[in-house]
Amino acid sequence: MSTTAKKKALAAPVRRAPRPDGAATRSHLLETAGRVFAERGYADATSKEICERAGTPMASVNYHFGSREALYEEVLVEAHRQIVSVDELVEMTRSLGDPRQKLRALLAHMLAPSSREPAPWGFRVMLREFMSPGPLAPALVDKAVRPKARLLLGLISEILELPPDHPAVQRALVFSVLPCIVMLVAPKEIPSKVLPAIAKDSEGLLEDLMRYMFAGLDALARAHRKPARASRA
Repeated sequence: MSTTAKKKALAAPVRRAPRPDGAATRSHLLETAGRVFAERGYADATSKEICERAGTPMASVNYHFGSREALYEEVLVEAHRQIVSVDELVEMTRSLGDPRQKLRALLAHMLAPSSREPAPWGFRVMLREFMSPGPLAPALVDKAVRPKARLLLGLISEILELPPDHPAVQRALVFSVLPCIVMLVAPKEIPSKVLPAIAKDSEGLLEDLMRYMFAGLDALARAHRKPARASRA
């Protein structure tokens, strides 16, 4: 190699290969942070404790996520995914044609994790967020809640034969999904000690919930479609 070529080689910037453990460390931090936030809440969980429990350097949170707030934002999105992810919802309805069948399948899927023991940390994170919304709740809405709501609104819109932006459709979404959310995030001791019949018959609970929900949707459809039809007559 000539002297000029050697000088060029020495002057060229050195490209460092990414550390092979970077993704694994980030994932481990996210998992550890989820457990810490579930135990302590957003206000009391610190980057120091997260790093200590993860066994990583103190600067790891800032290095991998930018800040504690950015880490918590990702924890919220992951917590919502643990309950139910958009990809799961889309995939499980792909082969179903009837919107009622799709809605039933989605709500049944939402309820299925509630019987798992132990419950993922995401359930406790979401329960804390429901009880005391933090400053990053808007990010959770944009990244996790809105895409799922859009899918469910489409199904309810088909069932009610009303546009997705109709107030009755949006209210119906709340009436249909809220009971599932409550059962998902409520402490398991409540049904077992207060309503033992519910805890002992999960299949019966699902069937009665579906009967209750679809009867309500039918009633809403009759109430809100009737004036429109009458006006055209």
